[in-house]
Amino acid sequence: MRKASMHHTKIAALLLCAAATSGCSMFSSKKTPAPAPAPVAAAPAAPAAAATATAAAPKASSTTPIDSIVVVVNDDVITRQELTARIQAVTQRMKAQNVALPDAADLRHQILERMIVERAQMQMAKEFGVRVDDTMLDRAIGRIAEQQKMTVQELRNQMEKDGTTFAAFREEIREEIIMQRLREHEVDAKIQISDAEVDSYLAAEKAAAAEQVELNLSQIMVRIPENATPEVIAARRERAEQVMRQLRTGADFAKMAASFSDASDALKGGEIGWRNTDRLPELFTEALVKLKAGQVTPIIKSAGGFHILKVVDRRSVADGQAAAAVQQTHARHILIKVTPTMSAYDAKRKLLELKERLDNKAAKFEDLARLVSNDGSAAKGGDLGWLYPGDTVPEFEAAMNALKPGEVSQPVESSFGYHLIEVLERKSDDVSKERQRNAARQAIRERKLAEAVEDWQREVRDRAYVEFRDEAK
Repeated sequence: MRKASMHHTKIAALLLCAAATSGCSMFSSKKTPAPAPAPVAAAPAAPAAAATATAAAPKASSTTPIDSIVVVVNDDVITRQELTARIQAVTQRMKAQNVALPDAADLRHQILERMIVERAQMQMAKEFGVRVDDTMLDRAIGRIAEQQKMTVQELRNQMEKDGTTFAAFREEIREEIIMQRLREHEVDAKIQISDAEVDSYLAAEKAAAAEQVELNLSQIMVRIPENATPEVIAARRERAEQVMRQLRTGADFAKMAASFSDASDALKGGEIGWRNTDRLPELFTEALVKLKAGQVTPIIKSAGGFHILKVVDRRSVADGQAAAAVQQTHARHILIKVTPTMSAYDAKRKLLELKERLDNKAAKFEDLARLVSNDGSAAKGGDLGWLYPGDTVPEFEAAMNALKPGEVSQPVESSFGYHLIEVLERKSDDVSKERQRNAARQAIRERKLAEAVEDWQREVRDRAYVEFRDEAK
């Protein structure tokens, strides 16, 4: 099953981190007329009497509104309670993420400006007729819950535990989807990318890749236990040095790794595989960068232990990309999700029954997929089209790669539920160039989009009528 789109993931991550903004009504009180001045006494009163008279005199009433307008945005307003609630939510989130809080006045200004832009966008969306009904909203919430590996009820409980009412959470999601659709209409659709831009991007990527190096590595690690004493550390170092002495006299690295290494890859001869030097710890890179294929580093001490690394081979990143075989698999599947009414046992048993029917030629795969599959591909007979490596979740891909064309898998469990997978055909031709161009086009679009959205939001803000009221209070 294909991975969730970046768009949905982004919305889910944003909305689950943010607290709800509470909507407030405005209240006002009628001013009480000032009391008439007290008559002047005929004779001066004693100090005590004067004090008593002063205490007894009625005080002028002062009215304090329960809420007030902070900013007028076109024909809408932002109230003090809304602003306070947003500041509290952002402050709480920043503290939870251990982000240093800015000065209170700066934080207030930033949040208020953000709220102004949001109000102006929502007004524009209303003018354009952009809306999200309850059915669409329910589906979006269902997807968010699924991405968080929760039921909707569990998501609701989590929101309320965090101090956010579910009703406010729903409206926040509704507004975010509306603003996203507005941006797609006003910004995304207007972005154009020429072939010349794609060519330039790919040329720059190729030049950068040629300067980057990938190393095929193996390792031997002698682990240092937690809270180890100096004596234990010295003994561990001696073990690493013993290994190094044997390597220098011609011992086989893979055999030494299997015998002495404490790493999880020890039984594979210490094989790590190809790694870009940019993704290695700096202390490893410094020791590896000048080594040739077949050479071994000195002993490297890290917080976790003593390491000996071997450069099995090296290549430029560009060469590695060219050498990588691009194999596509045309596959289809039947998905049964685990739900409160469908247990994992029942889902697996159901798929086993379907597989038996397929093996006996008693049914067609596409017919069963249309009938029982819980995936969006059901209408196409479960057809997922041509898949590249990485297009599906790891469990699905591993099971799919083990199949021959025409073969149907046993039930396969993934984070989405249980699958029956059938591989229709495979190909490994020169389609990587078009895929690279599509990836380049997407990267250029994302870069342009970030700039275009920022410019558009600034225009929306500048066009809006904004009136600040009692902002200093």
